[in-house]
Amino acid sequence: MNRPTIVIIGAGLGGAIAAFDIRHVVGDRARVVMVSKGDVFHFTPSNPWVAVRWRTRDAIEVRLPDVMRRKGVEFINVPATRIRPDENEIDLSDGRALHYDYLVIATGPDLAFDEIPGLGPEGHTVSICHVDHAVEAAAAFDAFMEAPGPIVVGAVQGASCFGPAYEFVMILDTELRRRKLRDRAPMTFVTSEPYIGHLGLDGVGDTKGLLESEMRQRHIKWITNARVTSVDAGMMHVEEVAQDGSVKASHDLPFSYSMMLPAFRGVEAIRGVEGLTNPRGSSSWTSTSATRPGLTSSPWASASPFRPQARPLCR
Repeated sequence: MNRPTIVIIGAGLGGAIAAFDIRHVVGDRARVVMVSKGDVFHFTPSNPWVAVRWRTRDAIEVRLPDVMRRKGVEFINVPATRIRPDENEIDLSDGRALHYDYLVIATGPDLAFDEIPGLGPEGHTVSICHVDHAVEAAAAFDAFMEAPGPIVVGAVQGASCFGPAYEFVMILDTELRRRKLRDRAPMTFVTSEPYIGHLGLDGVGDTKGLLESEMRQRHIKWITNARVTSVDAGMMHVEEVAQDGSVKASHDLPFSYSMMLPAFRGVEAIRGVEGLTNPRGSSSWTSTSATRPGLTSSPWASASPFRPQARPLCR
């Protein structure tokens, strides 16, 4: 009997862990293939440290081909352009079609900076979502140190990962205190969360009380239920939204340095695939809604994993 093929799309934190664990569990009873648009793994959780030079880029990078070869995982350094679940195939950018019996979607998100005018590295704010962004953010922070001023950090409407924003605002506060410049850089935390510490999860334990207390001690102001309408050079335009959806207050926030997490959406390879994605184009397969065998998704890909109903790979 031919061995089944397990394909993992994405070589980030979710994809790498999935590849290692799947190979460990199935042994030589399946072909395991990783498809990636690059051959370097970046440890994304360290990006906030790179942005203030607590880590270098080289310290959080690993080249993947040799690592995957040692683990017995085939590595294809060619981006996927489309998933075709009805045919159990993936189209690659070089024209090839790759067949799979099982598919793990671990692409991570597409960063929707374009949904807000002036947002993101091509606009007027920095980002820590990718190591390339973090390197640019470090250069911007170096320039900021020459002429400190107001800082705005947070997460815009549609964001679904809030933890890095809290981490980064604390990192900036710590670094500014180390350099004895904190008094020259008033800080405001802007978030679409209904309250501080919500984290997109309606809180975890007493995160509301803990984070509010910590931010007060660090003299960090905040605006919740925030909708960023646009960003100009040195000025962020924010609407504070009431429970009924009306605009409660408008804020024009000056800044000399700003990092705002964007909204996420599914990558182009899966966006719009009928039955596979939610309205934002992200994989939406779950343990209760899956009806098509052979598909699963990594929890690090902004989706919920499920166990496919196809034949088991191991007993």
